Amino acid sequence: MNFGETMKFFDREKEINKILSIIEGEPNLIYFIYGPINSGKTALINEIINNRLDKDKYIVFYFDLREIFISKYDDFIEVLFEEYEDDKSPIEVIKAIINDLPSLYGIPIPKNTLNEIFKKKTTKNVFRYITNVLMEIKKEGKQPIIIIDELQKIGDLKINGFLIYELFNYFVSLTKHKHLCHVFCISSDSLFIERVYNEAMLEDRVDYILVDDFDKETALKFMDFLIKENNVSLTNENKELIYSYVGGKPVLIIKVIDKLRYENLNDVLDFMLKDATQKLKYFLEDVKEEDEELYKKVVDTLKIFKENYEVEDITIPKKIREFLVKRNILFLNPIEGTLKPQSFLIWNAIKRIL
Repeated sequence: MNFGETMKFFDREKEINKILSIIEGEPNLIYFIYGPINSGKTALINEIINNRLDKDKYIVFYFDLREIFISKYDDFIEVLFEEYEDDKSPIEVIKAIINDLPSLYGIPIPKNTLNEIFKKKTTKNVFRYITNVLMEIKKEGKQPIIIIDELQKIGDLKINGFLIYELFNYFVSLTKHKHLCHVFCISSDSLFIERVYNEAMLEDRVDYILVDDFDKETALKFMDFLIKENNVSLTNENKELIYSYVGGKPVLIIKVIDKLRYENLNDVLDFMLKDATQKLKYFLEDVKEEDEELYKKVVDTLKIFKENYEVEDITIPKKIREFLVKRNILFLNPIEGTLKPQSFLIWNAIKRIL
């Protein structure tokens, strides 16, 4: 078993059971799966898609915006659709490929229809086509599910108004009004989540599922799991030391234990902390060069975290907290109203520099 697989399977049963319970019910709400960077959100969804869903009951459309540059309407359309040449109906195309794949990465569309949609450049035609395909899937006795990863990437894209608002309106129609399709949106951008959370049009139409870094007890159990799988030897003192450096971020724990196959633990941890410290130091240097006043405010803000890992969000002025969240120094949880460093490594770097 490789490390990538390991992360998927470990101790996310609470979140998995919640998502499966939602999927088994009637579509009613848009669900946001959110959390700090690299907390395992995508791995969790992949585990559900690949190993927990009955392919005879569900058809998943998974759109990953993470590595796609979206600057215009055509880019967005290309993400949503997979064009095909022949004269089959979209549902026939879906039937032909869904048996081999746990999820589809685009909604099948005949080339001629796609060309018409490109010409007209209105979301109305796009959404009408998608709805018809989803209704056909329902007629086949299956439940469609739409999952969009890193949705915030289209946050500022304008079509008529902002594309994001048109999309949300459409998702509300699919879930709350038509009860046609489950919709899950994944994001590590906590400012985007805050924007959604405060959006009046989405009140009572959205719910949130936090996928956070592991707490200490779970992180230590995760280390035990990795040690067993990869024949690495660690004392309890070693495990405590790892936690003190990287906390409960799964990807960092994996990184440390992977490197133990050919490096000394203290060297591994020392290098990771030096790396995080240098990056933070250069970040502060850039801020100072650009704006001395902002630099002073940022330093004063970061000093708060010398004694605290988590603080109430309004402890820090809105502009400064948004600046630090945008730069991935801090993670904002708008539902809990808290702020914390994006990782223990960043927290340790803050304490080392300041």
